[in-house]
Amino acid sequence: MDRCLALIAMLALALIAGCKAGERAGDEHAGSEAHEAHAEHGGHAEHGEHAEGTVHLSPAQLAQSGIEVGMAGPHAIVNTQELPGEVVVNADRLAHVVPRFPGIAREVRKKLGDRVQAGEVLAIIESNESLSPYEVKSLIAGTVIGKHITLGEFVRDDADVYVVADLSSVWVNVTVYARDLSRIREGQSVQIRAAGVPEAAAGRIAYVGSVVGEATRTAVARVVLPNPTGVWRPGLFVAATVQVEEVRVPVAVPDESVQTIDGRPVVFVPEGEAFEPRPVVTGRTDGEWVEIVSGLAAGERCVIRNSFILKSELGKSAAGHDH
Repeated sequence: MDRCLALIAMLALALIAGCKAGERAGDEHAGSEAHEAHAEHGGHAEHGEHAEGTVHLSPAQLAQSGIEVGMAGPHAIVNTQELPGEVVVNADRLAHVVPRFPGIAREVRKKLGDRVQAGEVLAIIESNESLSPYEVKSLIAGTVIGKHITLGEFVRDDADVYVVADLSSVWVNVTVYARDLSRIREGQSVQIRAAGVPEAAAGRIAYVGSVVGEATRTAVARVVLPNPTGVWRPGLFVAATVQVEEVRVPVAVPDESVQTIDGRPVVFVPEGEAFEPRPVVTGRTDGEWVEIVSGLAAGERCVIRNSFILKSELGKSAAGHDH
């Protein structure tokens, strides 16, 4: 009986040892297959189409994307200040027409909105003293913007009967807040825009008021604006963009060149057939151009249009690696 038990124990131990040897052989075989598969893919099976940190686009993709490569270099950074304003009549081209003598209006020839020439008759008044009629004429060429006379009315010799304005030039009174007064000066360039006016107008500040209003705490900066087509009508509210500073920097790129990846600004630099995101340090910007303080030198090439496509492709690649 003892010999039988011993024989059974020896057979069990031999069976266990054989199983363990088989497991080790299976593991080694699996490892060998994995190694061979990795070697067949050049050791980069996990990266797919994009190498890590770069973006590869086929020629067809590149042509369809509209990506444009340009050169970084010197450029002017223009700082501006947006201020409200209003179009008003140019007071230097305004005429108040007053009768020479009091009397009765026998003829009223012009109405509001009429265009008149210098010396053109506006009305006929019968003098209250001599009972003789005399002509009331326009002093300038322009548009009738005020009329205070009716047929048969008695008019005085100290009141306007007509107001004529030359609207080929208007003033834009720009509201300057007290905190901005130190930045606004005569001679600065201004872009004028208004709702309903398709194109902006360019002008310069001709005058900055020396008095700040007690109630509004603002001053007035005046722009003399050519108005040959009459589109800038007195009473129109406008937005005035004043160019307060222009600084030329040694290295700048278009604003859309700079993308943010992992909280850092980068520009995409062409490297052979790929694009590499390069970290940069940015400086001043005017919304159209960005100063590059470091990371990119003048004369280096980078993507200046549609760089967001490369950022998107890089994000897709990173998401693929995570899986």
